[in-house]
Amino acid sequence: MTTLLQPGRLSPMRQVPGSIPRPEYVGRKSPKTGEPDIKDAETIERMRAAGHLAAQALAEVGKHVAPGVTTDELDRVGHEFLCDHGAYPSTLGYRGYPKSLCTSLNEVICHGIPDDTVIADGDIVNVDITGYLNGVHGDTNATFLAGDVDEESRLLVERTHEAMMRGIRAVAPGRPLNAIGRVIESYARRFGYGVVRDFTGHGIGTTFHSGLIVPHFDDPDVSLIMEQGMTFTIEPMLTLGTIAYDVWPDHWTAVTRDGRRTAQFEHTILVTGDGYEILTLP
Repeated sequence: MTTLLQPGRLSPMRQVPGSIPRPEYVGRKSPKTGEPDIKDAETIERMRAAGHLAAQALAEVGKHVAPGVTTDELDRVGHEFLCDHGAYPSTLGYRGYPKSLCTSLNEVICHGIPDDTVIADGDIVNVDITGYLNGVHGDTNATFLAGDVDEESRLLVERTHEAMMRGIRAVAPGRPLNAIGRVIESYARRFGYGVVRDFTGHGIGTTFHSGLIVPHFDDPDVSLIMEQGMTFTIEPMLTLGTIAYDVWPDHWTAVTRDGRRTAQFEHTILVTGDGYEILTLP
């Protein structure tokens, strides 16, 4: 039985050069929402650039995931990469979030805050990073293996990635948005995994979370039909046990109630004329 995580100590908030434009929500309690679901060609082109940069940042942080490294060090790497490329780390100051990416280890479903926690051999580490560049956001995440990871956890990570890819392949204009969650849940249930319901994919563009919700389970109440030009994230969270969770006193870190492991992957997606485009590729 692995030891359950405990909150660590946070380093001071990292600074962003004044020359880098901030999202509108920085310094405010709540962000704007409600942009159009369908984006114009110019916005999509900017989102390609932001998504590409976010993917490069994720890959750079992923290289540093190893036993003995702190999650705060991962935050430093991601923060500096984005700032060095003229982008603002979207999570920094979003609804008061204090860091430039999320690090969710083992039983943390999502929104883990980087601190002085040291990654141990055998941990699985999700890194969720978003870059704000030229007025738009690119959002992506992946779960990395640290050292010698047990087979059950390794398979969970591999299959969570496959679940995301199956959800992405369900994207096409004229299809119901619910097709995404249906195929993800169908695949995950093959292995007895839980599919987290309360944390979803979301619309994205000039806003970090536009208000559009993308469930990762079969939700018959979702009647929206996908249309060319829509942009949103697909980011399933699968668990080895329950999908019930608790949130730490930091109001962000969500952990499985049974302490069992969970994995997640995410891409930002564009609905094209005949299918989809992944905007968050390196």
